[in-house]
Amino acid sequence: MTQLESFSTVFAQALRGAPCHVVGLHATPARLPVGDWVRGADAADHALLALCDGATIDIGCGPGRLAAALADLGHVVLGIDVVQEAVEQTLARGVSALQRDVYDAIPGEGRWRTALLADGNVGIGGDPLKLISRARQLLDPRGRIVVELAAPGVPTTTSWASLECGDARSRPFRWSVVGVDGIHALAAEAGMSVHALGSRADRWFGVLQEAL
Repeated sequence: MTQLESFSTVFAQALRGAPCHVVGLHATPARLPVGDWVRGADAADHALLALCDGATIDIGCGPGRLAAALADLGHVVLGIDVVQEAVEQTLARGVSALQRDVYDAIPGEGRWRTALLADGNVGIGGDPLKLISRARQLLDPRGRIVVELAAPGVPTTTSWASLECGDARSRPFRWSVVGVDGIHALAAEAGMSVHALGSRADRWFGVLQEAL
């Protein structure tokens, strides 16, 4: 019998190596790509990280591969995640991290030079406008949001999803997908503009800055 658990409980199982699927975002359940998150940073990751400038807050840092790579590059970096297992794995990489919701009080608020939303994390909470607006509040006025996006042609959508690991299933949560085609309008609504767009190995990235 499937047991209904919190998102954090089920995601923690995935981070510990349990096979996990996402239900609801696609026509059929999709394997959660945890293996991509727990490895070291690859060339596409480094193309994304090259867009980060100065002290960086990694929102939804997961197990910390990007935060660790940023630290290796000499950035001051803080990872935040709502899942304690993710925070512990980030700390184990030697990187500062806190179990914190992005909408809670954040250290250094208003002074970060970059807010990083990688691995689809612009979808957190199912309200990309609210999330980008909140990330903007964390930034120095000269700061930027570096966001990973879905490919051109993928529409911006919001839906309910769940995680399934073995007999455990998470309670439904809202998640959004934001594609390259929709980021200009979304940025403008948040008072920002798209400073740059790029891609590497079928991954797409954008840099948002204060609108002029």
